[in-house]
Amino acid sequence: MREPRLSVRFISVFLIFLRLGLSSFGGPVAHLGYFRETFVQRRCWLSDNQYADLVALCQLLPGPASSQVGMAIGLSHAGYPGLLAAWLGFTLPSALLLILAAVGLSHIDAAWLPGLVAGLKLVAVVVVAQAVIGMRKALVTGPRLVLIMLCCAALMLSVGGVGSQLLVILIGALAGRCWLNQKDAATGQEAALNHAQWITPRHARRWLLLFIAGLLLLPLLAQLYPQGWLRLVDGLYRSGALVFGGGHVVLPLLQNEVVASGLVEEGRFLAGYGLAQAVPGPLFTLSSFLGAAYADPALGWPAALSLGLLATLAIFLPAFLLLVGVLPFWQRLRAYPGMQPTLAGINAAVVGLLLAALWDPVILSAVHGAADLALLLILALMIWRRLPIGLIVLAGGAGGAVQALWL
Repeated sequence: MREPRLSVRFISVFLIFLRLGLSSFGGPVAHLGYFRETFVQRRCWLSDNQYADLVALCQLLPGPASSQVGMAIGLSHAGYPGLLAAWLGFTLPSALLLILAAVGLSHIDAAWLPGLVAGLKLVAVVVVAQAVIGMRKALVTGPRLVLIMLCCAALMLSVGGVGSQLLVILIGALAGRCWLNQKDAATGQEAALNHAQWITPRHARRWLLLFIAGLLLLPLLAQLYPQGWLRLVDGLYRSGALVFGGGHVVLPLLQNEVVASGLVEEGRFLAGYGLAQAVPGPLFTLSSFLGAAYADPALGWPAALSLGLLATLAIFLPAFLLLVGVLPFWQRLRAYPGMQPTLAGINAAVVGLLLAALWDPVILSAVHGAADLALLLILALMIWRRLPIGLIVLAGGAGGAVQALWL
């Protein structure tokens, strides 16, 4: 049977991932489950062993792990066009929805709006708390890993800042390498998925050089040409390049880059984070909301759409460059004897970062009194009962709006 043309495979990949982008609620871990059901069990594009190996690689790399897994699946099926199709299909639905939400909020002037924002902040509290609990159960499974997690959280809370996050991750990696054994970090060895027909080591090195160039040149451009949109692109690129664990873990990095720098007001930032839980697809499309929220309302929706899409590209670009830059070397890297304990230490540090972010800024900026605490408990009960996240977001926003009008 003749192989389908590349253009046909591009369209096929795009439509499959578009369906996933419209229906994959629940965050990064749920996305990986959707991908396995679609591409391993139903379509047989890759084996369980290949899929497990791919997930392990993308958890090790900085960036949104589930999106990188999707990119790699698209790459293996249809080359670079397939990678682009997978990313577009999975990302565009939530990106466009969040851009529309940001435009809508910028044109609303009502007494209940501050309450709506406050309610969405409380949604962020319960969602991040759920993520901490889930990741702790999955990744921090022994007393040594628990100690690494707690020490990293304490260090992050006491020092703070983007540099501290990198330090915390390095400490976690070093602790894992020196203190953990194979039993603490047992994950097994799986056969790698072959991408050699699409990426040669020579091309991979060029992609990695572009990744490093972005980290070095964008801050320089932002200094030479101090325009807000360029500072936003610089901050989002750096966030996408430096965050380990993806998903919720990007919250403290983004908060430091766009809120502490004054580009986006903290209330709108956390409102966007709450809204990002209500839409399917990757949580990194919070960047779409931030780009549109930064746009001048006087310029209308074209400016919001343009900045929203530019912000989306900025935060996902490092994930692409790292993925295609590392894939050819993964087989050699994963065979290194210290890799499994090192990765376990990094994972524990990531949970520690998320635990610190749960307290500051999420809880400290959201809970200000008994009414907030009561609504928070209601939302926590809804999470515990496993109600749909969209319903929880609606309940949080409506509850906050009612508080603003009646209390």
